[in-house]
Amino acid sequence: MIVTLTANPAIDRTITVDRLVFEDRAYILSTTESAGGRGINSSSVLSSFGSSTLAILVSGGRNGERLEELLAVAGYPVEVVRIASEIRTNLTISDQQGLTVKLNEMGPTVTAEETEKLEKCVAGHLDNVSWLMLCGSVPSGLSPELYCRLIEVAGKRGVKTLLDTDGDALLQGIEAGPTLVKPNHQEAERLLNRALITRAQFLDAVARIKMMGAGSVMLSLGARGVVATDGDETLEAVPPRVDALCPIGAGDASAAAYVWADENGKPFSDRLRWAVAAGTASARLPGTTFATFEQTQAIYKGVEIRPIVH
Repeated sequence: MIVTLTANPAIDRTITVDRLVFEDRAYILSTTESAGGRGINSSSVLSSFGSSTLAILVSGGRNGERLEELLAVAGYPVEVVRIASEIRTNLTISDQQGLTVKLNEMGPTVTAEETEKLEKCVAGHLDNVSWLMLCGSVPSGLSPELYCRLIEVAGKRGVKTLLDTDGDALLQGIEAGPTLVKPNHQEAERLLNRALITRAQFLDAVARIKMMGAGSVMLSLGARGVVATDGDETLEAVPPRVDALCPIGAGDASAAAYVWADENGKPFSDRLRWAVAAGTASARLPGTTFATFEQTQAIYKGVEIRPIVH
């Protein structure tokens, strides 16, 4: 069983338009609504790949009711911790050329009592679990130390942890020693407080993040693939060139595929290859749509692994 936590879920509204341009009109081609949040997205991919997964999330207000309706047909179990505040709505606008604008609300205010309830819920579901995936931002009022505490609890129970977040939650979570940290380009820049432009800077970044406490680091670079290290080896995983339609959610697919590959006994290099394949295959699809196992497998064959010799 793989458990995902989404502390700041959302109703994701995705609008597809003919073209995104300034100071001119765009015509809406389609509008979709889905249950959103990094952990929810990862559970969706894990389920489609055949893994057993449980998605834990907070829910509140009318948006929460709608979220739960959408998740009722998700095909995998969901554990809801209810809060008093309204959960957020996120808006994604994509055009047919692959240009995307993403507008996220900050999210609800979570009380200390609700935080304690959420923490107990996660801790109570760690029996017979292989991975705990801590995914996405932390809403207002919820201490960024939550991820840190859960990583420590999971470690004591022999559960591997993936940390996929930003800001203080990322900084404090790394110090607890997660199994894998998966920042994207912008998150890594904020974490290290420096611009990351060159290949040498990417390699330096993964080494620095590893030294901060992470077991392994997978730095996601979008269409350029990933640079990653597990301490024993540092690798680049480079995808084949594809026409990307919407990159939103591709990182969540990557995280899920990495964990799925680990569950299936794959070595570090192959985990990275599957991660890049899933992200790339998902980016080819419109809106927040995730590639199937078969679509991911087709891309997997074209992902190149390059060892880094220091």
